[in-house]
Amino acid sequence: MTRVSAAQLRRRVVATAKEMSARGLSPHKSGNVSVRCGDAMLVTPSGLAYEGMKPDDIVHVGSDGAVRAGEREASSEAPMHLAIYAARPEAGAIVHCHSMAATALSTLRKPIPAFHYMVTVAGGKDIPCARYQTFGTPALAKAAVAALKGRKACLLANHGQIAFGETLDEALSIADQIEQLARMYLDALQVGKPTVLGDAEMKRVMKKFETYGKG
Repeated sequence: MTRVSAAQLRRRVVATAKEMSARGLSPHKSGNVSVRCGDAMLVTPSGLAYEGMKPDDIVHVGSDGAVRAGEREASSEAPMHLAIYAARPEAGAIVHCHSMAATALSTLRKPIPAFHYMVTVAGGKDIPCARYQTFGTPALAKAAVAALKGRKACLLANHGQIAFGETLDEALSIADQIEQLARMYLDALQVGKPTVLGDAEMKRVMKKFETYGKG
């Protein structure tokens, strides 16, 4: 397996953050992106617009939360990213965004149910919503980890959404799909109460997803 250098990872984090903004998931300064880097992580800085972000702006943060390299302050949500990496060894990258539909649904403080089989993109039969906690706090980090049990993505109450994957591309793709699902669910709620697929059907769907797109 080819080893990816820290410099390459920095460039990929910047590219992912800019793509996240370009897709309308988190424009300008909102949200944050990180990637695992050995026993630490590389994360976007606090309060810097993505349009002008450069690889040198990315902050190297140790598992203890201490900044190892970088002239800027790490994202305020660095504790949440670190907590997820610690709890989920399979997580290689994280995308946190304030996408419009997902954020709107997060104010309802309810999960997105199996109104569409694609909710399995998050890893289960629904997309949970983490309980509300003040942004940038250890309490929010703990709430996010709890909501992500058995999932790769969740809503954050009155805040937004967060998703992880083995790679930056996967994490961004999941976040993008969560936003699409949130938009569809909001549209359906305008008309009535969406029909929710049963547990038996969702088990069949999740079984099919074990090989979906891998053939």
